[in-house]
Amino acid sequence: MGVPSNLKYTKDHEWIRIESGNIAYVGITDFAQGELGELVYIEVDTVGDDLNAEDVFGTVEAVKTTAELFLPVSGKILEFNPALDESKGDNPGIINSDAYGEGWIIKMEIRDPAELAGLMDASAYQALIG
Repeated sequence: MGVPSNLKYTKDHEWIRIESGNIAYVGITDFAQGELGELVYIEVDTVGDDLNAEDVFGTVEAVKTTAELFLPVSGKILEFNPALDESKGDNPGIINSDAYGEGWIIKMEIRDPAELAGLMDASAYQALIG
C-alpha cells in the first residue's frame, strides 16, 4: 500500500490527515496493521475528551496482540469511526484492507497546528520502517 505523501506520521505508526482547518483524521499505518495481523477489535472511549500529543486515545486488538493508540497531536476527540464501532457494525478488518481510507479510527480537532511540524513526512516514515 505504500506511504501516502499527503499524511504525517508518528514513530508509533499512527498517521494524521488534515481534512479542513483544524479538523483531522487519525489511523494506524499500513505497516502497523501488517505487523499486528488480523484486527479483531478497536476500542476508543475518549470521544469528547481533550488530550495531549502522545496520550493514549484507544487500543487495537489483533489475533496476536493488543496495542495502544497514541494521539499524534493535542486536541479533542470528535468521533470514533462508526464502521469500527462494535455497536454499529464492528468491522475492524477495514483497517487491514484500507488503512489510509475507510480504516480511519478517529476524527479530531487539533488544538495547536504547530505540533504537526514535529511529525514525520512520508519519506522520513518510509526510512523509519525500511
